[in-house]
Amino acid sequence: GAVASIVLSNPPLNLFTDDAFHQLNDCLEELEGSDARAAVWRAEGDVFTGGVDVNAFQRVVDGGPERASGFSQPLIDTVRRLEALPIPTLAICHGLCLTAGLEVALGCDMLWAGESARFGLVEAVVGLTPGAGGTQRMAERAGPARAREFVMSGGLYDAPTLERWNVVNRVVSDDELHEKGMRFAERLASGPTVAHRETKRIVRAYLRGGIEEADRVTPEVFSGLFATEDLQGAVRSFLAEGPGKATFEGR
Repeated sequence: GAVASIVLSNPPLNLFTDDAFHQLNDCLEELEGSDARAAVWRAEGDVFTGGVDVNAFQRVVDGGPERASGFSQPLIDTVRRLEALPIPTLAICHGLCLTAGLEVALGCDMLWAGESARFGLVEAVVGLTPGAGGTQRMAERAGPARAREFVMSGGLYDAPTLERWNVVNRVVSDDELHEKGMRFAERLASGPTVAHRETKRIVRAYLRGGIEEADRVTPEVFSGLFATEDLQGAVRSFLAEGPGKATFEGR
């Protein structure tokens, strides 16, 4: 339907290779030019991702300081591109979810996890800190102290813990995760997606400048939605038939 799925599939461990972020950017380019009204980030197989292929780090080491200086920025740019999509985005994570794949998931608007899922930004094991923005996005969701613990410990954290930390929105039984997650994405896609875009804009304004900045942009956002077909049709439907009967086209 109106839901686009970006699927990581590189068995057996779904490692992020040198090409993965290039391919992810290709997917985002296709998505930006599509009529999708929601997007899902998910993976196939028993493991969501074992993280970055460490061979990539060795190639950076071999390339010297000049190559290292340009390694992180394209990764962050990709996550920011995902965040900038004007549609709702949902990460559906199962099994083991490490490093780059988790950093992409943290770039989604919402994150659902299976009960047995485990998460980690474990770059410390090779003397690194996350390079695709995972630290700051953990801090955004969980607070700075939790982010420091999560990254510095190099540990694995279960889904209920990260739900309690406000990193994971919802924990679902493993056997129902995909079905329920996709159903929720379909619900988002069938809703007033222009309004959803503006909700994202208000949240980003809040993160940028607190309540004062969000209050500054809200009147413009709010008033502009009255020109949409979705709002005009939904108001007519509400008055004629009551709540919950309107359909939306994303216009």
